[in-house]
Amino acid sequence: MNKTELIDAVAAKAGLSKVDARKALEAVITTVSTEVEKGEKVAILGFGTFSTVEKAARRGVNPQTKQAIDIPARKVVKFKVGAELAKAAK
Repeated sequence: MNKTELIDAVAAKAGLSKVDARKALEAVITTVSTEVEKGEKVAILGFGTFSTVEKAARRGVNPQTKQAIDIPARKVVKFKVGAELAKAAK
């Protein structure tokens, strides 16, 4: 399912127009992105939790040249699936 199909499904289930469903989805994505960017956790009960974690600096290998490289520390977004979503996937 892509974003357009998701918007169509949300519009159908919620009884919204596609324009309103698109606005709602965009608002959710923007809000989650903004909060995660600030380092906050966003927990959606039954769906999952978005958070930011620090990855430590480490040594790696360039697969093309096989040379050792230093990979700098960085922040990454982590998603932990909620119990209801995990159960639905089984």
